[in-house]
Amino acid sequence: MTVQTIPAFIDFEASSLDLITSYPIEVGVCLPDGSLHSWLIRPHVLWLDWSESAELVHGIARTTLEREGLEISEVTHTLNELLTGQVFCDAWTFDSFWLHRLYKAANMKPSFQLESVSMLLSAPEVQRWANMRQHIISELGLPIHRAANDALILQRTWQEVTLESRSGDQANVV
Repeated sequence: MTVQTIPAFIDFEASSLDLITSYPIEVGVCLPDGSLHSWLIRPHVLWLDWSESAELVHGIARTTLEREGLEISEVTHTLNELLTGQVFCDAWTFDSFWLHRLYKAANMKPSFQLESVSMLLSAPEVQRWANMRQHIISELGLPIHRAANDALILQRTWQEVTLESRSGDQANVV
């Protein structure tokens, strides 16, 4: 499998799961070559939503974002420099909302198109996804619900699920 055939993956962590008031607090990408990038995002002055239960999941405090987060425009510019074409996520409804919210706050448009990883998968691959994802999480031993880690887990899960399909197809040809 060449780097050109491996897609880029993106993941967001957010202030909550509310699709009206939540906003992105961290974005991570896994590029086709496997390199990881992530950024904490300093909340826009109008972004006030905060869920303590979400903080317990991702472990990122709002004070950390205010102190260490990057300006929204810096994050969007960097994403646009790194990403083109289709970029894949596993929670399109949430991720597309947070992507839109991020770029709207920066008064920019993304240089890439966000798509669901399900577009890359056959029905049998979708069936294998959840178990393979759990296997990859165990194998990597990384904390989940951090954006770059989750983007890497997406890429590795996609690679393993589709590799199984290709191996099966080749076995049928022989």
